[in-house]
Amino acid sequence: MHHATAAQISAALADRYATKKFDPSRIISPENWEALEQSLHMAPSSFGLQPWRFIVVANPAIRATLRAAAWNQPQVTDASHLLVCTAKRQILPADVDKFITQTSTVRGVPAEKLAGYKGMISGFIASPGLDHTHWNTRQVYIALGFFMLAAANLGIDTCPLEGIDPAQFDATLNLGDSGYTTVVACAAGYRAADDHTQPSKAAKVRYIRSEIISHLI
Repeated sequence: MHHATAAQISAALADRYATKKFDPSRIISPENWEALEQSLHMAPSSFGLQPWRFIVVANPAIRATLRAAAWNQPQVTDASHLLVCTAKRQILPADVDKFITQTSTVRGVPAEKLAGYKGMISGFIASPGLDHTHWNTRQVYIALGFFMLAAANLGIDTCPLEGIDPAQFDATLNLGDSGYTTVVACAAGYRAADDHTQPSKAAKVRYIRSEIISHLI
């Protein structure tokens, strides 16, 4: 199996930035988009519950409507692809049952042998005061990070979009009765040559590493 080198990872991270202006004429290849979807599919989540759904919005009219619900940010319509990340509002006992059944099937383990794990998950989701939507939202951001790093390694630009109206996104995407709610969107594609915010024209602003990373030896 081929793995990226440390130098390649560092270079991809240095070149990555929140792209403000995309080139609408450049489209992500099907092969590369498949890899990006795989990054979402394989992302980790607490207990492995995967309390999310990801919507790839290709329809131009829908993207135009979503742009109006995103402070008219051009990335929503100009980027090659638009990803909307949603979180499950509530994890129900049926969701735990479904996950245990899937685990049993994939790993070839009798469901009764997973009873202890099921009990642990069930106990946690029933914890008093647990805000399911907020907990699931944190899982969504793990997947978003995987997606953005995978994109950077493929030379694909991204821009995570929190400047959106989640309620309007939910309405446009007909999420009302789905059990899921919009958390964040992410535009993906290729930067416009004249985007003045790219690293070659506007240096990244970061604190020195020793201020944010410490080592206990």
